[in-house]
Amino acid sequence: MEQRSFSQTKQLVYAALGIALVFICTVFVNVRLPIAANGGLIHLGNVPLFIIAILYGRRFGALAGGIGMALFDVVGGWFLWAPFTLIIVGFMGYTVGAICEKNQTLKAYVLALAAACIIKVVGYYGAEGIIYGNWLAPMTSVPGNLVQIGVASVIVLPVVLKLRKHRAFLSGQEAADKKHRQLSC
Repeated sequence: MEQRSFSQTKQLVYAALGIALVFICTVFVNVRLPIAANGGLIHLGNVPLFIIAILYGRRFGALAGGIGMALFDVVGGWFLWAPFTLIIVGFMGYTVGAICEKNQTLKAYVLALAAACIIKVVGYYGAEGIIYGNWLAPMTSVPGNLVQIGVASVIVLPVVLKLRKHRAFLSGQEAADKKHRQLSC
């Protein structure tokens, strides 16, 4: 019973940290683009989103990405975009996590990030088309979305390869701690 409670608490903390990291990286590391019809925005919120999704799976990826970036939209004056962001970025995190849960290889990571890129471009193209009622104007947002995912991917891939080794060590330590707790009860 105590172990289950600890596990739920730990999961809640991981999800909250993921949401906070995505939100903070989106708020404090961003550049508004003058080229897009709506101004556009490039940020580094995708970096913690992808790291969390790759290392901790689809559930944490979806929660961290969807809620973290939607929260930025609400706080940052992009309120109309928040529901779209919640769905689009939540789906990006879910997809990256789902692909990487099954296969922890560089090839899988690249495939997952490419899938996230497609989801982002198509999702925000559709969202912008709905919001502005114009299906041509969203084309100006595509380059910014591609740059955003490209920059995040260049940062995430080497970081994840290093963190994966560290996470494996921590997982082994957690298993040893769990066995110790069971023996002492």
